[in-house]
Order: sequence, then structure tokens, then C-alpha cells
Amino acid sequence: MSIAKKTLNTVIAGAFVATLSMAAAHDAEAAAPEGKEKCYGVAKAGMNDCGSLDGAHSCAKAAKVDGDVKEWIMVPKGLCHKLVGGKLMEEAKMDMEAEMKAE
Repeated sequence: MSIAKKTLNTVIAGAFVATLSMAAAHDAEAAAPEGKEKCYGVAKAGMNDCGSLDGAHSCAKAAKVDGDVKEWIMVPKGLCHKLVGGKLMEEAKMDMEAEMKAE
């Protein structure tokens, strides 16, 4: 296989991965139905709704640990902050970024 063909394959593969990452991020930021909000940091392992905040997966019931700030469940508006560890998206993003910097 020529170097040009390997380079083209690498570029195509990179574009594919970027597209998948953007789709997962879009899913994580999709609007909640009226009267509901996404509440991060309160889902039990295997009980999350769709997608994680960091795009690690796009599946419901894929949370690995309880209370992961990247995982969410849909709750009635106003309930999230009443739940222990409950955070809205912007708060969860800040916590996730701080966690990544600490590593």
C-alpha cells in the first residue's frame, strides 16, 4: 500500500471518529422535553438515560458507577438540585473539566 493511500485512509478514519464524537456530544447536549431536565451525578450504575457527557458512550444503561458526574437521568424541572449530588449540565461540565485537570 502506498504512503499516499495510507495517509488517505488515516484521514478518512480520523474524520469518521470525529463525526462519531460530535454525534455523541450532540446527544449529550440535546434539549430536554418540556417540564423535564437532565440531572447529572445521580444515576445509579446501569440506570442512566442515553449518552454520557464526555461522549464515552451513547447508550442508556451504560453507566459503570453510581453518581458519575458524566451520567444523567431525566427528572422533572426543579428536582435535580434537591437530589444529593444533582447537577445541571453546566455544573457537571465544570466538575468534569476540574476532574480531568486533577488527573
